[in-house]
Amino acid sequence: MQKPNVNTVPMNCVSMDGLSMDDVRRAAAEVLGVEAGSIPDSANLIGHGMDSIRMMRLAGGWRREGASVTFRQLAQEPTVEAWHALLTAGRTLPQTAGGRPVDAGAPFALTPVQRAYWIGRRAEMTLGGVGCHAYLEFDGSGVEPVRLEAAVRHVLARHGMLRARFLDDGRQQILARSPWAGLTVHDFASAGPDKAAVHLGEVRSRLSHRVFDVAAGEVVDVQLSLLPDGRTRIHFGIDLLVADVASIELVLADLAAAYRDPARLAPPPAYGFPQYLEDHRAWSGSAGAPGSPLAVAREFWRERVPGMPVAGPSLPLAAAPEDIEEPVFARRSFTLAPPVWERITARAREFGLTPAMVLATAYAEVLGAWGENDHFLLNVPLFDRQPLDAEVGALVADFTNLVLLSVDVRRPAPFAERALGLQVQLQENATHAQYSTLSVLQDLRRANGGARAGAPVVFACNLGSAFVPPEVREELGEWSWMISQTPQVWLDHQVYRTDAGVVLAWDAVDALFPEGLMDAMLRSYEELLLGLAGPEGAPDRADAWSRPAAVDGAGR
Repeated sequence: MQKPNVNTVPMNCVSMDGLSMDDVRRAAAEVLGVEAGSIPDSANLIGHGMDSIRMMRLAGGWRREGASVTFRQLAQEPTVEAWHALLTAGRTLPQTAGGRPVDAGAPFALTPVQRAYWIGRRAEMTLGGVGCHAYLEFDGSGVEPVRLEAAVRHVLARHGMLRARFLDDGRQQILARSPWAGLTVHDFASAGPDKAAVHLGEVRSRLSHRVFDVAAGEVVDVQLSLLPDGRTRIHFGIDLLVADVASIELVLADLAAAYRDPARLAPPPAYGFPQYLEDHRAWSGSAGAPGSPLAVAREFWRERVPGMPVAGPSLPLAAAPEDIEEPVFARRSFTLAPPVWERITARAREFGLTPAMVLATAYAEVLGAWGENDHFLLNVPLFDRQPLDAEVGALVADFTNLVLLSVDVRRPAPFAERALGLQVQLQENATHAQYSTLSVLQDLRRANGGARAGAPVVFACNLGSAFVPPEVREELGEWSWMISQTPQVWLDHQVYRTDAGVVLAWDAVDALFPEGLMDAMLRSYEELLLGLAGPEGAPDRADAWSRPAAVDGAGR
């Protein structure tokens, strides 16, 4: 079985007119990582593992080839035969020309999400003063400092955005050389186990909430702790101004490859992020051009603004967000073991639901039960890497886009019905993601008389691939700990796959909430998911899907 790669999309169809059923089947099989012959013409592809991210990649690739197909159209009837009919019967678009060539070393504009992160990190902003930062630890043995430092330098040379600096005028620029000072080594090898553990805790405390000097090009760092008995711990930090989840996977995989043998590392991509943004701008068109993707998306959102809520879930607070001067995030998590996850996934597919939407709906139910409002915004990051060039899949950069979901739990509804409604909404909203969420929030504020509009509660799901590639474990050690923080966010739910199962992690600003609230809410969430899974072989486990979710909450 081939390994799925959600960062690339097959582009082997010269014309939509000549597109065969087998062409569509092979494209679907490639993103699913299965043999094409295993997919029947009329089979629901969600049952074979198709999800929103993969459908977005396919839609983008086919649009690049001239089809007018959208993600929403693919999601309405996800079968090979329906997609073939859609692609061959629909009108085609003229082949999209790329944008003008750009100087890869010149300053260029931030994306809307980058700009939000960059402004939000300012100390004067509410819940600011923190970087959008991911910090990971890898526990192994025998990692050699000289080899690790050389590997880091090879990776920095390969990926331009790991050498990016962020200018005072709100632009970014890729430097010819990284300002990284080299590998910091903490030598605790002669300390006893107890002292070594204390030292490691101090290093974690110092590095996990670090705010990089991005104006100077400080966007990534790797440090190494040497421990008793030849054990090692790698400390990896990266600013999410320069990398999304898929990019972190690429960086870690390249780091492991370069540590093993620098000759195994591929050369730098010839296509860079500055050119991608220019090509994306040309592809989206202008808001004033009727029928352009951007104009269509703006009209879509402006029609929906009058019926949208203006804020996220109103959870109980121990302090006003503006009163917290130094936000500190804490992580809580649990893992759904493979048998439990398989039961949830199998049941979801019977309803035509993606597993991600099951998790998002359960999360929304818990937020609604504990919050004081029944109609609220949920912030959903999309890893929106459009296939505008064959090398886009090899780029490290922040391709994140944000989409708002309007969660309405004002009336009880069967869980599966609620999930299907949110899934349809996500498909529609993601299809119109060219109009940025920041613009939608500005429209909401204007429509509500200047009231503050925001979506500080996040659902970020990455089930398409293993977050940490297996070669990292082989070369550098086991992924043992992680935390992330994002400026102006209250609660960030992240989902990853590991060998142990599916990890569901909540990173929250603890000082915002009453003591024990996050723990109680997370327990409610876990209990709801275990109820949806049901005991293995239980004949009545469908009941949890066909009745309103039972969630203990204190908000209502």
